[in-house]
Amino acid sequence: MSLDLGLTSSPAGGAPRAPGRLGVPVTAAEALRYLTDLGLWIDDRRKQLDAIDAAALNAPNQTDRDALTHDMTVSMALWKAISDRYELLKVTFDSGRVGAVQAEQLSTLIWGRLDVTPGAGRDASRSRMPSGAEGTLAVSLPEACRLSDAMTSSLRARLALEPSGLDVGIRVKAIREGIERIRDQVALTPTGTTKDSAGRELIGFEQRLFDVTERAKRGADVGGYLGPLEIDVAAKERDLIVAASRRHENERDAAHATTLITDLAARGDAIRAMQAQCLAAITPAPKLAVPDVRALGAVPEDPDAVDALLKRLALVSRALDQAHETYARALGERDEMLGLMGALDAQVAASPDVDADERADLAPLREQLHTTLASTPVPLVRARALLAAYQSYIQAVTRKAL
Repeated sequence: MSLDLGLTSSPAGGAPRAPGRLGVPVTAAEALRYLTDLGLWIDDRRKQLDAIDAAALNAPNQTDRDALTHDMTVSMALWKAISDRYELLKVTFDSGRVGAVQAEQLSTLIWGRLDVTPGAGRDASRSRMPSGAEGTLAVSLPEACRLSDAMTSSLRARLALEPSGLDVGIRVKAIREGIERIRDQVALTPTGTTKDSAGRELIGFEQRLFDVTERAKRGADVGGYLGPLEIDVAAKERDLIVAASRRHENERDAAHATTLITDLAARGDAIRAMQAQCLAAITPAPKLAVPDVRALGAVPEDPDAVDALLKRLALVSRALDQAHETYARALGERDEMLGLMGALDAQVAASPDVDADERADLAPLREQLHTTLASTPVPLVRARALLAAYQSYIQAVTRKAL
C-alpha cells in the first residue's frame, strides 16, 4: 500500500498533515511527502483495525459486540474510502510528473469530499456505501484521517487494547492533544446552542484530565479513569468533525443554489423571448409554460429547506430544457421549410427534364408556398401541405425519364 519512494519514516502520532487547502494547487514536493506518510499511515491503520476486529469478536457481551460491529463497519468503510482516494492520488501524482493540471487535481482529491466520486453524482456515490457510513464519509480526506484516528482510539479504549505497561504520561498527552483539537473545532462552530454545549463539554474534559493528572501525581491508579475519558474525547472529536463537514456541505449547497437560481433565471428569460418569437412567427404555436425560477424566492438558511429547494431547481431546469427544445424545434421547422423550398427551386431550374408546361404548373404552387411562408405568422398546416404538393410534383416530373 505504501508509496515506495525511498522514504521509510512513518508520520509520528496520528494522520499526516495534508498540504494546502481546497483550490490551492499542490506541488510535487508536497505531494511526495504527503503520499509517503499517508501510505505508511494507511498500512498501519489497517493492522490496527484488524487487531480491533479480532478483539471485538471476543467481546463477552452481545450488546457490546453489536455496538462494536457497527463502529467497526463504519471504521472499515472510512479506511476503504481513504485507501481508494490514496490510490487516485498516486495515479494523479504519476511518480512526480505533476503539471499545473495535475497540481489542481491533487488539491481537489485531497480536500474534496470522499462520498462524491469524481465524475459521478452524489447519489450514485452514496449508493455504494455501507449503511450508517454516509454521514461519516461526507468529509474531506484530511478530516477522514482525523476521524479515523478518533474512532480507532475510541475502539481501542473500549476494548482495553492499550498495553498494560503503557506510560500514563503518553496516554494523558494523547488525551490533551484530542482536547486541543476539540478546542479548535469549537472555535469554528457558529455561535449558538451547539457551540455553548460543546464549550461546556470541553471544560468538563479539561477538568477530568486535570483530576486524572493530579491523581497520577499522588501515585494513584488512574487506569479506570483514562479509558472512559479517552472514549468520550474521541467520540466528541468525531462528532465535531462530522458536524463541521456538514456545515461546509450546507454552505456549498446554499452557494450552489444561489448560482443555479441566477443561471436558471437568465435561461428562463431567454426562453420566454424565444416563446414570444415563436408565438408571433408560426401558428399553431406550441403552448408550453416557461417557469420563472424567481417565484421560488430567496435561498433559505435551513439545510433541509435548501435540499428541498435544490430538488425544485432541478425540476425547473428540466422544464426549461423541454420548453427550449419545443420552441426551438417549432421555429426550426419554419426555417427548414424555407430551406427546402429554395433547394427545390434550384432543382427545377437545373433540371432539363422539366418542360415549359410543367414549369407553368409549378409556378402557382411555388407562388402560394412562397406567400404562405412569407406571411406572419406562418400557418404551418397550410405550409406543410403546399410544400408536400410542390415537392411531390417536382419529384414526379424529374423522374419521368426513369
